[in-house]
Amino acid sequence: MNTSQLAKLGVPEAVIGLAIRAIQQAAAETDLKGAKLKDRIRDVIADPAAFAEDSVFGALAKSLVETPPDDVLPDPIAYSVWGSDIDAGCRVQMEQACRLPMAVGAALMPDAHVGYGLPIGGVLALRNAVVPYAVGVDIACRMKLSVLDMPVATLESRFEHYRQAIERGTRFGIGAAHETPQDHPVMDSDWTVTRVTRENKDKARKQLGTSGSGNHFVEFGMLTLDQPAPDLGLEAGTYVALLSHSGSRGTGSSVCDTYSRIAQARLPKAFQELGRLGWLSLDSEAGQEYWAAMNLMGDYAAANHEVIHRLVSKNVGARIISGVENHHNFAWKEIHNGEELIVHRKGATPAGEGVLGVIPGSMADPGFVVRGKGNGQSLLSASHGAGRRMSRTAARDKYNFRSVKNDLEQKGIRVLSAGADEVPYAYKNILDVMAAQSDLVEIVGRFDPRIVKMADGGPAED
Repeated sequence: MNTSQLAKLGVPEAVIGLAIRAIQQAAAETDLKGAKLKDRIRDVIADPAAFAEDSVFGALAKSLVETPPDDVLPDPIAYSVWGSDIDAGCRVQMEQACRLPMAVGAALMPDAHVGYGLPIGGVLALRNAVVPYAVGVDIACRMKLSVLDMPVATLESRFEHYRQAIERGTRFGIGAAHETPQDHPVMDSDWTVTRVTRENKDKARKQLGTSGSGNHFVEFGMLTLDQPAPDLGLEAGTYVALLSHSGSRGTGSSVCDTYSRIAQARLPKAFQELGRLGWLSLDSEAGQEYWAAMNLMGDYAAANHEVIHRLVSKNVGARIISGVENHHNFAWKEIHNGEELIVHRKGATPAGEGVLGVIPGSMADPGFVVRGKGNGQSLLSASHGAGRRMSRTAARDKYNFRSVKNDLEQKGIRVLSAGADEVPYAYKNILDVMAAQSDLVEIVGRFDPRIVKMADGGPAED
């Protein structure tokens, strides 16, 4: 039986996967088939408690007891919160996400602010389902920091050299592409896993090594380690570092749009108000397609950063001696409390015990290399940055970027380009954010930006 036939039998979307596994087990271990198997499924749905201890249908039955029917919007599950500077709209979005019938755990990071569907800074764990908008429009948006073998003094003495390295090494803005497509093994991957990835492969090739718009950036700065970092292979000291923030570009956006539309179209009537929180069962064809496309976008985003760092470091004449990187718009299959769950981190950094990551501040404020503490209450997560405290429109209306740029230059920070919507004052205080999550991560090193490039304002892709 396929998912459509199971739905007609009354199996809720949230437990379709368990039903399929029960059917497969029944086929292998019993003589149930055809009409008899359908009747058994109907019996389990009608009285799940009676089958709670059944060797074949027990897991399905127990889940049916816990899962509300598709015509009932459940009460939200509880979620944990870090930090206090979080607006009411963000909390409303998080509570809505916690009403999904397959929701098991959730957390809100201290950089949280309103997004689409799940808020930015939201972490959501589901049973056997994925929400495209809980991953985000820019699938696998990520950070990458490379430590270079350059003297720190050259950031000032050879500024023009560094400026040209960034300007020539990547491209900014929506639709930005290299004049000559870059090479990377990711383009030899199987891009036929879905129609949308197949049709966007040429675009992906052209955009490989580009940085996009919105809050995406490439920066040179100083990484300071107060203590040796064996997992980075570095002694205590101050180093020149290259830091980038970008994702899967136009192709990732197309994947999100395609599969979010499918997910929203399948929302049961009682769940229509959840809108962009539409989900796909990982046992459905669309769910499997999205999962394959999402993982391809993860590989592509990693390759995107690798090309940026390869080109920029080559342009500046540097060798990369260490580095750290991480996704923060993605979904992972993880074991929590003995159960495999789909953990969405939308604008949240993986922070399992000993896991390294990068949490940036703003163009004027420090970022941090961190090591996760493995806090299960946050679903092994931390913030992905400082987080916005002001909308892009409000920032553009309030600040003159030329004036801000001049102020930053007086502080030793040279901004090659950016928009008024990305001024430092539009963001929360990164030191407050880090203090609020001291039980989630420990600070390994501090990155202070010195040469910054972003897109010249306009529409954002983040």
